[in-house]
Order: sequence, then C-alpha cells, then structure tokens
Amino acid sequence: MNADLTPTPSADIQATLDCLRLAVSKTLERKRRLGQYSVQWNGDAPFAVGDDAPEYLRVDKQMEAAQKVRRSSQ
Repeated sequence: MNADLTPTPSADIQATLDCLRLAVSKTLERKRRLGQYSVQWNGDAPFAVGDDAPEYLRVDKQMEAAQKVRRSSQ
C-alpha cells in the first residue's frame, strides 16, 4: 500500500506558492546585489548570509557550533 501523503495543491494554491517563491528569490537577489545580508532559517536556527552579517549569525559560525555539539554528544 503506497499512499501518497503529499497532496497536490490546487491551481490557485500553486500559483500563490510560485508567486511567493519568485518574490523571495527576487528580494534575496536584490539584497545580495546591494551588499546587504539576509537572515534565513535552516530548520534548527537562524543564520545570516552576506558580508555584513552579524558575526554570531554567520553560516560558518553556525556550522562550527553544530560540529561542537555533535562532538560533545558522541
């Protein structure tokens, strides 16, 4: 029994999702071109992308912290 648990969105909902994806994509690209950072979510914590991002939110700092947690839990 292979039940597809992911419902197919209606045409209206799909159009809304596509519109939102395009708006976010354009905004992130504009911020990148202007040299501004953006804050995103990785499922566990926020992280920042960009040269002027706060140090504590930078991706590399988040990765280091996650690796330390993994090492300490082993």
